[in-house]
Amino acid sequence: MLAPMRSPAAAALAVLEREIDVPGEGLDRLRLVATPFVPEVRLHLAEDAIVWWARMEAAAGHALPPPYWASAWAGGQALARHLLDHPELAAGRRVLDLAAGSGLVAIAAALAGAARVVANDIDPYAVAAVTVNARANRVAVAAVGGDLLDSDGPEADLLVAGDAFYDRRLAERMLPFLRRAVARGARVLVGDPDRGHLPRDLLDAVASYRVPTTEPAVDSPVRRVEVLRPRAGGADPEAGSGSARGSNPMPDVADRP
Repeated sequence: MLAPMRSPAAAALAVLEREIDVPGEGLDRLRLVATPFVPEVRLHLAEDAIVWWARMEAAAGHALPPPYWASAWAGGQALARHLLDHPELAAGRRVLDLAAGSGLVAIAAALAGAARVVANDIDPYAVAAVTVNARANRVAVAAVGGDLLDSDGPEADLLVAGDAFYDRRLAERMLPFLRRAVARGARVLVGDPDRGHLPRDLLDAVASYRVPTTEPAVDSPVRRVEVLRPRAGGADPEAGSGSARGSNPMPDVADRP
């Protein structure tokens, strides 16, 4: 009798669980650490994501997706900090964390009292990482794989997306998804350190943070990250006049050191 085939996420989960249990030191290891800007949340992160990736590809004998989930990215850290500092945004609500990576923002939403949290990512290893990280923080997060951007996704009262505008093609698909969520009545928050493809004329900043850099290949030790929301119908009635380009004084922006 043939053994039942495991899903890619289940196979990835088995790999990560083995990695977590392996003792030893070195740059090619995962560590359970407090997130620098969000110490309330602990994550299994790579000492060096590139070195870990190279070892895992060598062991697998084939290419693996880049382990974005193995680093704490600036946009996600800012969003997670914002939710924990303003728990009323998530408390009692259904939350969808899109392009969840490590699950940092999803876990922060759960810690803030969300009624239900779904974390989505197209990478099976990210889905697995969300599972082990939620477990480490003793919160309930439903980790789901697949590309949601051509659908409406699961019902959510709050949709969060950190570091989701790093690629032009992805940005062109992401914004319509977020605007459809706004049209259905959801609150949408985006965390971005100005990666270059953010449609700033269609978003308004609600907070600004100076976030310690932990991601690979970044020179500055601190990045300024904004938490933003899309405008509905071209203008956000809650944001007043002006835009996130600088003409709006943004009285509700908190610049956290």
